Amino acid sequence: MADLVLSIDAGTTGITVLAVDGTGKVNARAYSEFPQSYPRPGWVEHDANTIWVTARDVLHECLASSGADAADIAGIGITNQRETTVVWERARGEPIAPAIVWQDRRTAAACDLLREEHAERIRERTGLVVDPYFSGTKIAWLLDNVDGARRRAEAGELAFGTIDTWLIWKMTGGDRHVTEPSNASRTMLYDLAAQGWDEELCALLHVPPAVLPEIVPSSGRFGETEPGLFASAIPISGAAGDQQAALFGQVCTEQGMAKNTYGTGSFVLMNTGREVPRSEHGLLGTAAWDLGDGARYALEGSIFVTGAAIQWMRDGMGIISDAAEAGPLAASVPDNGGAYLVPAFAGLGAPHWDAYARGAFVGLTLGITKAHLARAVVEAMAFQTRDVVEAMTADVGKPLAELRVDGGASVMDLLCQFQADQLGVVVRRPENLETTAMGAAFLAGLAEGVWGSTDEIAWRAAAEFEPKASRDEADAAYEGWQQALERSKGWARAR
Repeated sequence: MADLVLSIDAGTTGITVLAVDGTGKVNARAYSEFPQSYPRPGWVEHDANTIWVTARDVLHECLASSGADAADIAGIGITNQRETTVVWERARGEPIAPAIVWQDRRTAAACDLLREEHAERIRERTGLVVDPYFSGTKIAWLLDNVDGARRRAEAGELAFGTIDTWLIWKMTGGDRHVTEPSNASRTMLYDLAAQGWDEELCALLHVPPAVLPEIVPSSGRFGETEPGLFASAIPISGAAGDQQAALFGQVCTEQGMAKNTYGTGSFVLMNTGREVPRSEHGLLGTAAWDLGDGARYALEGSIFVTGAAIQWMRDGMGIISDAAEAGPLAASVPDNGGAYLVPAFAGLGAPHWDAYARGAFVGLTLGITKAHLARAVVEAMAFQTRDVVEAMTADVGKPLAELRVDGGASVMDLLCQFQADQLGVVVRRPENLETTAMGAAFLAGLAEGVWGSTDEIAWRAAAEFEPKASRDEADAAYEGWQQALERSKGWARAR
C-alpha cells in the first residue's frame, strides 16, 4: 500500500509541500514564494492563478525530490491561509478579480453597519466577531464591485472558495467545488451548531447560496487529481485551515489540549471536543475538523504581533541585522530591567480587541539597553499568550495541562522557558515545527489508511520546559505587563 502523503501548505507569502511517510518522517520538502499586491491603503490582494501555478510547480518539485512516483502517493492534504476569498467563473475556471486576502480591510465600513444591529446574532451562530478579517463581506464586495457579478452569482455561474477550495477545484479540473468545516467556519456564514451554511446569515451578508461550496469532512475523499496533472491520479483526501491544521499536527486531538503557533502573530487554539465553544472572554469559536463523524471545535485567540516585533527590531529599529540574533541578545540579560514592550502596532487582538491601542515601551531608565528591548519583545510573546490562555481557562472552567508550541520563534529556549514560567505548565516543542503541513498530511493519511486512527500518529517532543520561576515571581512580572498594557489601550482614540 502507498504510504507517502503530499501535504500542501498554502500560506500568505508562499507554498510549501512536504512528502511525509507513515512514520511521520518528512522525506522531501519544496518551497516557493508568490507576490502580494497592495493597490490601496488597507487593501491586500493575491493573484489566485499565481497561487495555483506555484502550488502545482512545488507539488511536482517535491514529488521529484522524494524519488516516488504518483502511484506511490496515498493522498494529498491541503492547509491554507484562512479567509482569503476567491470568486471565479464556473465555466472557464478563471477568477473574476484578484483574491482578497485575509488581512484586507476594505469591508470595514460594511462590518461597522453589520455590527450595530447583528453582532450578537452573528457571534451566537458563528462564534466570530464581525470583522473584515472573515470571508463573508469580502464575497459580497466582489459581487457588488465587479460588473455583472451579482447577477451571474445568483444565476449559478460563479463559485466562491477559500484557498483550499480553489486548489481542489484546479487540481480536479473543475470537477469538485468543496470545502470543509474549519475553513467554512471562517466565513461568518457557517452555523457552528448546525454544521452547515446558514441561509439567514447568507441573506444578511448578501451572499447568494449558489456560490458556496459543498461542505465535506476534513478527512476523506475530496476528489482526484485530473488526468495529466500527474502520471496517475492521486486522491485529495484532507484539508483544514492553517491554525486548525496546526492543532491537529500537534496531535491535540483530545478535549482540553492546546497549542500556540508563534509566527508573525500568534494563534492559541484549545480543542473543545464536540462542545460548541461559547466565549465570554473575548475569544473566537471555530470548527477544528471533522474526521467523518461530525465536527470537533476549538476556542481560538488571535494575537496580532509576536514575531513581527522581531522584524520591527531588525527592519524598523536596526537593533539586529538578522532575526536569529533576537534570542541570544534577549538572553544576554537576566531580566527586562523593569521595561515592557506592548507590541500593539496594529491594535490589540484577543482577548482585548482594541483597534485603537498602539505600541508602547514603558519602564525606561538610563540602564535600559537594546538587550533589554530584545528581552521585552520576547517576553511580550509570552505575556500575550498568557492573556489568551487565562481567557480560555475562564471560558472552559479548567486549567491548562500543557502547551504545545510551534512556529519560527518557538526555537528560542528563552521564550519557551519564560512561557512555561508564566503559565505554570510544561511547554513542549515538537521535533518537526512545520505542524500546519503535518496536520494536513495526517488528515489525508487517515482518510487513505496510512494511519488507522489518531492513536497511530507519531508526535515526538524535541524539548520540554518545566516551570522554574515561583508563582510570586511570575505573577509580579505579569502584573508589570498588565500595567503596561493599560497604558497602550485606546491611545489612537485618546489623541
